[in-house]
Amino acid sequence: MGKRTIRRVIDGIEVETGSGNVFADLGLRDADKLKIKSGLVIEITKALRKLGLTQVEAARRMGIAQPKVSGMLHGDFTNLSERKLMDCLNRLGYDIEIKLKPTAAALGHLRLAVAR
Repeated sequence: MGKRTIRRVIDGIEVETGSGNVFADLGLRDADKLKIKSGLVIEITKALRKLGLTQVEAARRMGIAQPKVSGMLHGDFTNLSERKLMDCLNRLGYDIEIKLKPTAAALGHLRLAVAR
């Protein structure tokens, strides 16, 4: 996904509207994957708060080490795959549905949709 921004001036201040993917706007490699992973981590964080779990309890329930839970909650999720994050959500009571469909573009994209 390329960087797509719109620049304009509001009250004398130049404002740049992002693409909707901060990782792409920063020019990071694998921006789509990072957006998906960050969305999964946000849902895990919400679930842990809702369930009132400590990091030790969360680690046990999700099947990962407590330091990985701590890192995840502090924004370091690079050492966890998308699959492992989905497994964590399953273990926290989430159903996950993956939907595939053809695209008209030469290259498809990844998207995370969370049901409320």
